[in-house]
Amino acid sequence: MATKIRLQRHGRKNYAFYSIVIANAQAPRDGRFIEKIGTYNPNTNPATIDLNFERALYWVLVGAQPTDTVQNILSQEGVYLKKHLLAGVNKGAFDEATAEAKFEAWKKEKDTKAVKAADKLAAAAAADKKARFEAEKKANEALAAKIAEKKAAAVAAQAEAAAEEAAEEAPAAEAPAEA
Repeated sequence: MATKIRLQRHGRKNYAFYSIVIANAQAPRDGRFIEKIGTYNPNTNPATIDLNFERALYWVLVGAQPTDTVQNILSQEGVYLKKHLLAGVNKGAFDEATAEAKFEAWKKEKDTKAVKAADKLAAAAAADKKARFEAEKKANEALAAKIAEKKAAAVAAQAEAAAEEAAEEAPAAEAPAEA
């Protein structure tokens, strides 16, 4: 029986969420499967991968063929590196402790890169938020200045109208007094 490691689609329209499963090669994409070994959510930034590492390694070692996307996921998670290191141990190139040390060093480096990338994304988001806040602040100040200018113009127009009205009443009041 040929087995494949593939993605099984879940989620709603335009928001896919996948399970990483071991299935018979002839089984449909969302059909029966042998074992679920993880999940993959491409909608987050970066994509969220939850993988049972030991079971994935077991299935790769027994010959299950992954799809291209799953192969990239397994490679990112280090399953293929671990397989390569175990092959080196079996050939006698180095011992198991050395292989484990190499794998842990790779995993530590990968984690530090992930933290740096997350920090960079957070800093970019904070800078974008600050820039949008400053732009909104400038727009609000311009709007406030425009409103103040309109109010000042309205007050000036009222004062001018009151002055004209007072000027018209003053000659009218003086005219009957003279006659």
